[in-house]
Amino acid sequence: MMYSIKLNIKLNKFRFPSSAYRIMIMMGICFLSITSLQAQKIHQFSLTPNDFLLDGKPLQIISGEMHPVRIPREYWRHRIQMAKAMGCNTIAAYIFWNYHEQREGVYDFKTGNHDIAGFVKICQEEGMWVLLRPGPYVCAEWDFGGIPSYLLKYADIKLRCMDPRYMAAATKYITRLAKEMAPLQCTQGGPILMVQIENEYGSYGNDKNYLEALRTCWIRNGIKVPFYTADGATAYMLEAGHLTGTAIGLDSGSGDDDFNAAKKADPLAPSFSSETYPGWLTHWGEKWQRPDTNDLKKEVSWLLKNKKSFNLYVVHGGTNFGFTAGANAFSNTQYQPAVTSYDYDAPINEQGAATPKYYMLRNLIAANVSYPIPAIPAAIPAISIPAIDMKYATDLWHHLPVSVSSVQPKPMEAFGQNQGLILYRTKLIGHKNGKLTITEPHDFALVLLDGKLIDTIKRDGGKWTVTLPKTDNPYPVLDILVEGMGHINFAQYIVDRKGITDRVTLNGMTLMNWDVYLMPMDEPYVQAVTRTTSLPENMPGTYFSGNFNINTPGDTYFDLSGYSKGMVYVNGHNLGRYWNIGPQQKLYCPAPWLKKGNNEIIVFDLLQSSTAPIKGAVSLE
Repeated sequence: MMYSIKLNIKLNKFRFPSSAYRIMIMMGICFLSITSLQAQKIHQFSLTPNDFLLDGKPLQIISGEMHPVRIPREYWRHRIQMAKAMGCNTIAAYIFWNYHEQREGVYDFKTGNHDIAGFVKICQEEGMWVLLRPGPYVCAEWDFGGIPSYLLKYADIKLRCMDPRYMAAATKYITRLAKEMAPLQCTQGGPILMVQIENEYGSYGNDKNYLEALRTCWIRNGIKVPFYTADGATAYMLEAGHLTGTAIGLDSGSGDDDFNAAKKADPLAPSFSSETYPGWLTHWGEKWQRPDTNDLKKEVSWLLKNKKSFNLYVVHGGTNFGFTAGANAFSNTQYQPAVTSYDYDAPINEQGAATPKYYMLRNLIAANVSYPIPAIPAAIPAISIPAIDMKYATDLWHHLPVSVSSVQPKPMEAFGQNQGLILYRTKLIGHKNGKLTITEPHDFALVLLDGKLIDTIKRDGGKWTVTLPKTDNPYPVLDILVEGMGHINFAQYIVDRKGITDRVTLNGMTLMNWDVYLMPMDEPYVQAVTRTTSLPENMPGTYFSGNFNINTPGDTYFDLSGYSKGMVYVNGHNLGRYWNIGPQQKLYCPAPWLKKGNNEIIVFDLLQSSTAPIKGAVSLE
């Protein structure tokens, strides 16, 4: 355990009868400082060809992964305790660069969920070791895989390589994060055993100079614990993604063939299953992913029996609050955005409750380890909320910001916006009707002519052409409203800008001279939107609001099944996106975001202008 004692005493503030008292106090401060240092037990974690050693003895890492950003800070300790009560001795945690540097050069590692050092300290207080997964790229079904979108302002930026602009930003991030993490290494009395370099790099590139530069940067900034890489258990991925002198993580390692592949790639490196999957991610429009529990039991049984270290990805998923969900794409016409919930069918569900999978793993681990497993913590209470009467509040057309002129459309990132909405407006000169093609719309677009909705366009599938009807207006006004739904987080298409990324043509003619309106739709933007007294105009982009009273706050899930597509805000907190294509219809709201008495809920719907009641339920499904 780590203890720290800090005394700030201004001696000249007090009047002492003699200098002897001053000397005694100073000696006391020195004694307390020495005592606190002695209380921080130093550990040595090391690598051998076949084992991880902690203070010279083999350690089987049984890790459960969770991401502090996806969990309300008030629940960090509960989720860590849940993992420990399942039998885990370690917590693995991704750190999302773009969460801590949301604006270029401005870092936050202190406030709220940004306090990653606080999370690591709680892990230690609960008797857990830590595997740190800091990126700079992480994937994780997180927006842009953790990379800050401000880098996309460079038209020719190259990511995850030695591009000087990318490396300059990554180096600053590592340098700043290392200040938080270096004191928490096990060699300094903290719980951090290993630090991962990049993530699944062998699935993306083969620049060993880049990987080595990252390792060197960490070492230069005081990271002394061992490093590891993580890749699929195939020869080419391991060759491209592994660095000599680091441990080999296998995503996943489930049998002799996988671990033999690691040994062949580097005979001197220990290996472990860095991502053993108890669940899987879900995209909009899919069914909930429910991997077979028997396969998981077989895999974990093998790992335990053979004394292989492993990390469950994830033991608890949490929630993609706000606009943090990422997307997958394996071609330039494919786009698969992730749902808001990161429940992941994990052993600990989104709301922090134990599932049948949890109890199976707990029993399995308990039968194979020598250390005692604590009792399961009490569940977090969940509440239902009666139907809330929602009313029309206003619409986006009453609140358009000052426009920016652009000869041709530019994406959000060119204007310093990450996600939300962007509106492109122009007058049609020349062609007034016919085939309108948007190249490329990222990610969901509404096409309006003289204020009337003509059609919607989804990025996925490459069908980006709609027909504009004839109009009597000599200069029709064309509006294209685009929603960004999460930057791609994996594979070769991660350079993914939002909005209109190239051009708009009408019957082959490139349309010029646009007014661009930026609407980030983050909490401050929505909170600043005022109500209007005018009646709804049956146009897309409507705000609805409602109030509800509760006596005792508890976790709840707001049911949006009566709405079409949009975002939900409760007491100023962005719960995330909803979409009636499913499978998710209910959005998680943690109790700390509610209050006794009056609460406010705001719904912004892109497609719907009619109201529907909303109620709170006790579960995701």
